[in-house]
Amino acid sequence: MENKITQIFNIKYPIIQAGMVWCSGWKLAAAVSNQGGLGLLGAGSMHSEVLNEHITKIKKATDKPWGVNIPLLYPEIDKLIDLVIEEDVKIVFTSAGSPAKYTAKLKAHGIIVAHVIANSRFAKKCEDSGVDVLVAEGFEAGGHNSREETTTMVLIPQIHRASTLPLIAAGGIGTGRAMAAAMALGADGVQIGSRFAASEESSAHPAFLQKIVEATEGGTVLTLKKLAPVRLIHNKFSDTVEELQSKGATMEELRDLLGKGRAKKGMFLGDMDEGELEIGQVSSLIDEVKPVKEIMTDLLSEYRNTIKNLCGPAFQF
Repeated sequence: MENKITQIFNIKYPIIQAGMVWCSGWKLAAAVSNQGGLGLLGAGSMHSEVLNEHITKIKKATDKPWGVNIPLLYPEIDKLIDLVIEEDVKIVFTSAGSPAKYTAKLKAHGIIVAHVIANSRFAKKCEDSGVDVLVAEGFEAGGHNSREETTTMVLIPQIHRASTLPLIAAGGIGTGRAMAAAMALGADGVQIGSRFAASEESSAHPAFLQKIVEATEGGTVLTLKKLAPVRLIHNKFSDTVEELQSKGATMEELRDLLGKGRAKKGMFLGDMDEGELEIGQVSSLIDEVKPVKEIMTDLLSEYRNTIKNLCGPAFQF
């Protein structure tokens, strides 16, 4: 299954585990890497000393390639950038900010840089900044999202047309069929969040994992668009946000409601009422928490069967 993505990251399968806050610790990242994908530490919820601890542990847990996801709007961004350089991290995924600010510094230390985008305009900026790989994320994705609300099925062909850089599809991908669809649209690989969030190796609270399993169609909402759009599972907190927004709340009022640590309260500490529960639309297809090994087996088996079926007589016109 060799292609641009497997070659550049030196992995067996073009499957990348998203660097999700409060879910993507060293256990999850190492498990995905050990199964032939690319595991990512989710540094967006880590202080530099915590990230350092996870880097130390993942180095002992796998001899396969792995990386770190760093949201560029993170308050301690400079500390995290310096840390991944100091610890000789080989792969960094950046998001939520301009790729121009840190890409050159990372690449000067031999680090492969992938950047998450949500429109074709940023593809050119990534190329100009020296980014190695693009991650195109549709608004089906969980967590912080684009205001443009472009779906993955529309976004991937747009980015594929706009850039020749290796392309990873993200948002709404949690099955082998979805992986095959993304590749057909022009992606060279996929980034999967929600399906790995609901794994036995995830660092999320068990109550949050159960919420993912229970999620149904329409069970998530893209909200907080005035601040930074985020997709959440419906709960008391999301309902409060929606009610406040419907009354014309100001950005300051929404900031006060959000406060600090809402995502940690929900996803890591297990407050299912007042916590921020970030997950993608594909959660409605997740019926149980599984070990990463089984998830990877399911993904690859369904992908191969889908490709095989598409080559059959029923799809020959």
